[in-house]
Amino acid sequence: MVHTLIFILLIFLQLAYFKVAKKFNIIDRPNLRSSHSSITLRGGGIVFYFGALSYFFLSGFSYPFFYLGLTLMTIVSFLDDVFTLSNKIRLVIHFAAVLLLAYQLNIFAMPLYILIVTFVIVVGVINAYNFMDGINGITASYSIAVGALLMWMNREVNFVAQELLVYTFFSLIIFAYFNFRTRAKCFAGDVGSVAIAYILLFALGALILKTGSLIYILFLAVYGIDTVWTIIRRLYLKENIFEAHRSHLYQYLGNEVGVNKLLISFLYGITQLIIGYFVIIIAQETTITQVIFSAILLSSLSILYLLGKSYVIRKYVDSLKADNFIGRKFL
Repeated sequence: MVHTLIFILLIFLQLAYFKVAKKFNIIDRPNLRSSHSSITLRGGGIVFYFGALSYFFLSGFSYPFFYLGLTLMTIVSFLDDVFTLSNKIRLVIHFAAVLLLAYQLNIFAMPLYILIVTFVIVVGVINAYNFMDGINGITASYSIAVGALLMWMNREVNFVAQELLVYTFFSLIIFAYFNFRTRAKCFAGDVGSVAIAYILLFALGALILKTGSLIYILFLAVYGIDTVWTIIRRLYLKENIFEAHRSHLYQYLGNEVGVNKLLISFLYGITQLIIGYFVIIIAQETTITQVIFSAILLSSLSILYLLGKSYVIRKYVDSLKADNFIGRKFL
């Protein structure tokens, strides 16, 4: 009964946000770097925050520092969706939120290098999630996969309150209903991508600390491969990696190649789900086996990614640029 009521409440909050977004013109207008062609409501991913917040109140205010950090992240990201805030303001808030997350996970009691590594990973993943939120359904599909893996593991290990994951999963399903469409009703916005990344990272961090096994970071392997190699390529081309762009593999596939964008989003999610399944199996083996598996997996994914992306760029992206150049010169 409680689950049903929470699900209905989250639907109501999502619909209420749509009215607010329409009234205050919180929309995403397509531009040259966009992967959509029509005006769409922005910030629909705020329902992820509401899902997590539901557990906070029902649990008697569990994980207070985590929720304080999540609230800070959500507020600054929502304001950035609406007004476009200074990078300095966002950086300060993100830094404070990551420290709160680390404190909730009791990482301050560990060696300094662990805190530094945690900070780098959390900031990196949050930004990766934000960068990868570029086509309909990809944030929902991928997060549902990661969330399902975490719920599965939580039944075995019990590293975080299961209800927190369940309510977050509800919010993902509701958002997916409005976003996983050819013509989306809403986009997640920074507020959505940042919030869900923060929530999943909290649970993933708790899992790693409870088990002492870093292999579970591979629950984010697909996003990690696309993000890292895209950044490396942009640095090689001397591009500003903090500017909006359309050079992720999923963007090339959807925009230049013309692959159905919902299919791409589904494939990103199902691929991560399959990888996560094998991660859970290998996590029961020895440390050396886990290291070998991780090295083989990341190497294989990198090779497939680089070969595929190189082919797409040569066949579709470069040829399209050449055609456009010739066309402009002729005109």
